[in-house]
Amino acid sequence: MPRPKRKAAVPTRSSDADSSARPEPKKPRGNQFNRIDQLFESYVNKTLGLIDPEGIEALCNDVNVNHTDVRMLIFAWKMKAEKQGYFSKDEWRRGLKCLGADTRPKLKKAIEGLDKELKVPECFEDFYSYAFQYCLTEEKQRSVDIETICELLNIVLKSEFPNQVNLLVEYLKVGKQLFKLIYVQNDYRALNMDQWRSFYRFFKEVDFHDLENYDSSQAWTVIIDNFVEWLKEKEKN
Repeated sequence: MPRPKRKAAVPTRSSDADSSARPEPKKPRGNQFNRIDQLFESYVNKTLGLIDPEGIEALCNDVNVNHTDVRMLIFAWKMKAEKQGYFSKDEWRRGLKCLGADTRPKLKKAIEGLDKELKVPECFEDFYSYAFQYCLTEEKQRSVDIETICELLNIVLKSEFPNQVNLLVEYLKVGKQLFKLIYVQNDYRALNMDQWRSFYRFFKEVDFHDLENYDSSQAWTVIIDNFVEWLKEKEKN
C-alpha cells in the first residue's frame, strides 16, 4: 500500500528475518476473538491503542510481504480500515475473522493468497474504489495528489494493464526535459474519485492499439479525453 505521508520513524528491521524470530503469542483459553486480540496486541502501539505504521512494518516482515505489495492494500480492504497506516482493534477483528486467521501462520497464509479475492469483477471494482478512498488522509479531502495516484496505479492495475498504466503514468507524472523537471500535463495536480474510476473503465473498454473504439461522446471524464489526445500526438511523433 502507499506509505503514509505522516509516518513515525521505524526501527531498522532485517527484511529477511524469519518470522519465527517473533514469538508466537500464547493462545489463551476462549473463543476466536481472544486469539485474534492476542495477535493485535503483538503489533499494537499501546499508547495509541492502534496498530501504527511501525506495527504494520513488523507485520509485513513477519508475513514476508512488502508494504507496497497489493496484498497489503487488499488486507486493509478486508478490514475496511478507515485511516491509512493504522488499524483499530475492531477493524483487525473484522478482517481476521473474515479471513479465518487467528494465529500468525494462518494470517501469513491468508495474506499470501489475498490476490485471489479480486478474481470476481464486482469484488475488484469495490476494492478499486476503496484503494482511492484509503488515500484520503485528511478530513473532507476529496482528491489525491498525482504522485500518490501514480503509485496507486502501479500497485493496483499494472499487473493486468502494464502498457496502459505505463503510458498513463508517463502522461501524469513529472518528466525530465533539458535537465529541468517539467510536467507532461499541466491541468491536474490531484484527481477525484470520478477520474480515478474512469481509468479502470477506460482500460477495460478501449483498445490501446489504435483507439478506434474510443467514443468521446460516451461521457468520459475530461482527463480521459485529454489523455487520448496526448496518445494520438505521441503516436504521430
